[in-house]
Amino acid sequence: MNSNTNRIFVEKKEGFRVEARSLQSELNENLGLSIRGLRLLNVYDLGGFSADLLDKCRYTVFGETVTDTVMDSFPLEGRRYLAVEYIPGQFDQRASSAVDCVHLIDPQADVQIRSSRLLVFDDDMSDADLKAVKHYYINAVESREKDLSKLNLQDKADVKPIAILDGFTDMPEEEFHKFCADWGLAMNADDLREVVNYFKNEGRNPTETELRILDTYWSDHCRHTTFTSELTEITVDDSFMKEELESELGRFHDIRRELGRQGKSLCLMELATIGARYLRSKGLLDDMEQSEENNACSVYVNVDVDGVQERWLLMFKNETHNHPTEIEPFGGAATCLGGAIRDPLLCASPEPVTSASRYRRPSRASSRRRSSPARPPRVIPAMETR
Repeated sequence: MNSNTNRIFVEKKEGFRVEARSLQSELNENLGLSIRGLRLLNVYDLGGFSADLLDKCRYTVFGETVTDTVMDSFPLEGRRYLAVEYIPGQFDQRASSAVDCVHLIDPQADVQIRSSRLLVFDDDMSDADLKAVKHYYINAVESREKDLSKLNLQDKADVKPIAILDGFTDMPEEEFHKFCADWGLAMNADDLREVVNYFKNEGRNPTETELRILDTYWSDHCRHTTFTSELTEITVDDSFMKEELESELGRFHDIRRELGRQGKSLCLMELATIGARYLRSKGLLDDMEQSEENNACSVYVNVDVDGVQERWLLMFKNETHNHPTEIEPFGGAATCLGGAIRDPLLCASPEPVTSASRYRRPSRASSRRRSSPARPPRVIPAMETR
């Protein structure tokens, strides 16, 4: 390592290792291990730092004097450990924020930072237990095991030319269905026809990126296809609630007939919105905004703005995250809040829907969880909005 390339290790001092103790407890409980001690460190690979700049950043950017210990090395020989870093091309929030903080100290600094996490276990941990931790902790969608014997700041994701789908606008209709299947598209042949016609009018073929972005809007997350699932047969199982449920189901069909909606698709969205439609037909929801959207409810309210009454829209947003959560559980779940913020900012004004929340405890044993590279078997208690 030359003078401008460094690696530092940052660990919480005893008494502040809350995250390490929490992770130790999580691994022991979910994987059935008996880890006695776990140390958790942030590792930073640094480029472009002078000795003076690094000294200024040690306890201002990378650590705090009261809570952290910042080290230039950490003994790992003979230890059982796991180092994890983001894969090339994945956004490193910790490193990006660190660069921003360095620029507060020296706005002209031309520095590079890559971060990783180091987990140090009991020296007598077995190979099988370490393998189980690796499978549990590493989310292959975004991260990988790091080789601490190397310090490489130049590891970049391969950037490939964007492919143009030659012949797309000349595709005959009888091939639409096969094209959707071959490309794994969420849209169907009728949807694809509209895309083909659009690019015909544009006078060009789309790029693969354009097609994938358009197809994203047919995903369950964006289009809420779960809610449009058609209910071809509804039966009520025997239970102490059967009579009540069948009565409500009959009332639902009566309301559909009264509103003249027998020709509309009988789907989950119809179940969710029929109550609001009925109330509005009775003059009880005059403050509800009318819209073609189907995933929220906007009502008109009068708001006092500096003593002046203004007519505003108050939005109750229902946001699902089934599709991205299936692909990448933790980042996918976070999109729920993002969508709830995004739509009001985009002035979306949807119609009412009831919101169902499901709670569950992550009490299943690790051996019973489904596992795949894209779906790590790590579960946390959560409320899932469906």
